[in-house]
Amino acid sequence: MNVKQPYVIAAIAISIVVIVVIIFTSSRKEVSKEEVGAVVADDRPDVPKAVKDWPHEDLKLGQISGVSVNSAFQPVIFHRADRVFDQYTFNATSHFQHIDKGPITEATVLTLDPHTGKVLGRWGDNIFYMPHGLTIDRHENLWITDVAMHQGFKFKPGELEPTLVFGKKFQPGSDVNRLCMPTSFAIASTGEIFLADGYCNSRVLKYNALGKLLKVIPSKDEFLSLQIPHGITLIEPLDRVCIADRENMRVVCPRAGLYSLHGTKDPPLTIQEPDMGKVYDVSSKGTLIYAVNGPTSSLIPIEGLTIDPQTEKIIDRWSPPEGFGLPHAIAVCPNGSSLYVAEIHPNRIWKFELVAPK
Repeated sequence: MNVKQPYVIAAIAISIVVIVVIIFTSSRKEVSKEEVGAVVADDRPDVPKAVKDWPHEDLKLGQISGVSVNSAFQPVIFHRADRVFDQYTFNATSHFQHIDKGPITEATVLTLDPHTGKVLGRWGDNIFYMPHGLTIDRHENLWITDVAMHQGFKFKPGELEPTLVFGKKFQPGSDVNRLCMPTSFAIASTGEIFLADGYCNSRVLKYNALGKLLKVIPSKDEFLSLQIPHGITLIEPLDRVCIADRENMRVVCPRAGLYSLHGTKDPPLTIQEPDMGKVYDVSSKGTLIYAVNGPTSSLIPIEGLTIDPQTEKIIDRWSPPEGFGLPHAIAVCPNGSSLYVAEIHPNRIWKFELVAPK
């Protein structure tokens, strides 16, 4: 064998590599500043933009405590008609003080046209005493909380009698069978049920699809304290249940434990900033959270918040041109094209289109 042969082969190989690199480099397209900007913009979240003059007419509503969106992309709202939640509603032991007035005689659940805001359907008369939360799952079941009754309900589509009832009517309590002013539901694609309970107990209860209690959040050995979990949403890709921890002025996201118990001991993701204010409700789109705060301090604006729970940061703040009064609930449309914010003062519903950032 010629001793020079390996060197010749190596030289040829190096030459081939150099030629390939030159060809690849010369064929690459130079990326413009505009394209770089487009890439950055694509990574930014959609921005809520208020839809002007929506709804088209005055719906003459009471305090709108809950909002959700069905599979037809129609907003469904839960309002209190002539009832008002104030300092006289409950006594020191959390018992409702106006049972003698009976249930609200007006329809409390209204389905609206997403384009005009016109009322398409209504029900819920002579059932509820003090509406609070409303969630619609992927099967069109309605999950409703009534703080006066200290109960949560599951209603199948078109039915007026609940198929699941949580808590005991007008009986506040902190054991596993009783609730105390529950606020909100979140329903997983696995069928598991999360119920925020609520004003008195400051806990989240996790049930299976049949209503059997699986877990109390926080557990006794968990380093987590809630103070009025006022709203709740699930981010299933992250296996997190995210809670509007109102009086702690934060959003906290412990593990949901939907698919396995692995990681359930991980610390919760916590979003808390000095000017965040009291967070009243949360809704999710993908792995992001859209939230609304409420009156906290004259130094803290009432506004919507876009939150990245993975970085534990607020990444955008938004509000309608007129500003918010007292937002109470928020819901993102299932197709991610819009969101709705319900207020209890003034009593109105806002529609926001979710648009790409400029």
